[in-house]
Order: sequence, then structure tokens, then C-alpha cells
Amino acid sequence: MTDCPSGSDAAKAAKRAPTIVDIINAKSVRRLVMLTAYDAPGARIAEAGGVDMILVGDSVAMAVLGRPDTNSMTMDEMVHHARAVSSAARGSLVVADMPFLSYEGGPQDALRNAGRFFREAGIRAVKLEGGRQILPQVRALTGAGIPVMGHLGLTPQRAAMFGGFKAQARTAEAAHNLLRDALALQDAGCFSIVLECVPAPVAAAVTARLRVPTIGIGAGPDCDGQVLVFHDLLGLSDFHPRFAKVYADLARIASDAVGAYARDVREGSFPAPEHAFSIPPEEWEKWQALLRADSAADDGE
Repeated sequence: MTDCPSGSDAAKAAKRAPTIVDIINAKSVRRLVMLTAYDAPGARIAEAGGVDMILVGDSVAMAVLGRPDTNSMTMDEMVHHARAVSSAARGSLVVADMPFLSYEGGPQDALRNAGRFFREAGIRAVKLEGGRQILPQVRALTGAGIPVMGHLGLTPQRAAMFGGFKAQARTAEAAHNLLRDALALQDAGCFSIVLECVPAPVAAAVTARLRVPTIGIGAGPDCDGQVLVFHDLLGLSDFHPRFAKVYADLARIASDAVGAYARDVREGSFPAPEHAFSIPPEEWEKWQALLRADSAADDGE
């Protein structure tokens, strides 16, 4: 007779992160939930909410660092944020964005930089933007055992080529090219593909033709899963994309809390006695004796 697992063992088992196979097998079975996170507190909040995957997105540039786009993110910066997220994430698959110019140079660049995510940050999957033009990189990574998530439609790293952050695949030719790119990425080994800012019927048609899951962001309800930016979802962003739904106004809640703190400090009601530390009376008396001794010595000089 085997022993039943303890409560702590059962909890650990329940928190097992989904594998790449789990993500693939979810297609047509259940919808996948993905959210960005850029630090340990964000990862803990995302996991407490029950997400399947956490994306350490280069969107950190705009959401956290106040930059106008994502292209300024470096590998060092991305590894820094990815390490923070992976240190806290236990029950979700953590995927990291390969930043601009970290893979475009070819398969060797892609392998070297993806390897940094694995060795230095504990990441177990990466995301690349682009279609057939990056197939050699995708094949090199998957051939080396590095899981790859694709990203098509609006690819923010190439937004300048699109004239800004605009919806894509809105013509028959563009929609067909998107489908061809998606099929090529699948054949190259991608375990899932993000579709961003794509007309809902196009995303639905592409999703139906793929064996691997699609993760939508501004791509309608028929993708196999959805992803949002942490700060957009929680009302912490100054950028309000049409496709995002704000589930909480944490900016207002946080500013109200800071305002209450500022009032308490100015009125002298914080810190209160319960926020202070004490010293044993006998130690206080010893210190007073030392001060008196010091004062007497100073007077005698």
C-alpha cells in the first residue's frame, strides 16, 4: 500500500507548470490564458489569477520604462526582467520575447541570445516576431530543443514599416500571406502562434487551419487563447488599446492610497505606536547612563 500524498505535496502537484505538450494539447479542448509580467510581484499576481502562461514581453519598454516603442530593449534588460519573473513563477509556462535585433542576424544570433534566456534567466520558451523570413532562426532554435512561440499580424518590432501600430491582414492578399506564414512557422516547429491586431474572421480561419494553438490579442474570440498586457488589464497604463479590457482601476486605487499616506504623514498620524519598535526599559536606562557619562566627560574637558 502506498502512502497518500501530503497536503503540501498535493499543492505542489497542483501548481505544476504546463509543458509545451500541454499547451499544444489544449487546442480545441480548453482556452489558454496568457498575461505579461515583468517582475516577481507581477508573476505572483498572474499565477494567483490562474494563467497558463506568462509572457515576459518587450512591451515592458512601454508599459514600465516609459519608452515610445519596444525596439530599444536590449538582451541584458530582457534577461534582467525574465530572471525576476521566473524566480517567482512556479505554476505557469514562462515565455520571453526575443528583443529587436537579437535574432534577425541569423540562426547563430538567435541561438546565442535564446541560450542566455535559458542559462541566465530560467526561461523555457521564447517568442519571435515574423513569418517566413525568420524560418532559419526558428528551425535552429527548435532543432536545439528551444521551444518557440511565433508572432504574426501586428509585430511591434516592425511597427515603423506598417506606419505605426495598425491592424494587419485586412486585404485578401495580406490575409493569405498571414496564413502561409502561420503554416510555415508551425512546420518549422513553433508550439503556438500569437496573432495580434488581425481581423476576427481572418484569425478564426487561420486558427482552424493550424494544429497548434493561436493566442489572440486584438484578434477576436475564436483564437485558442488570449494574451493581454498586465498594465492594460489592471488600469495601470496611459496607453489604451482598443482590444484591451480594463478589469480593475488600480491606478486610481494606488493613487488614493498614496494620497492617504501623504495626509497621515503631514497630520502626524503615521507612524502610529503600532508601527514603531520598542527597546527594553533596562536597556533604555543603560543607554541614558552612558549618555550621562559622556556628558560628564565632555564637561570635564
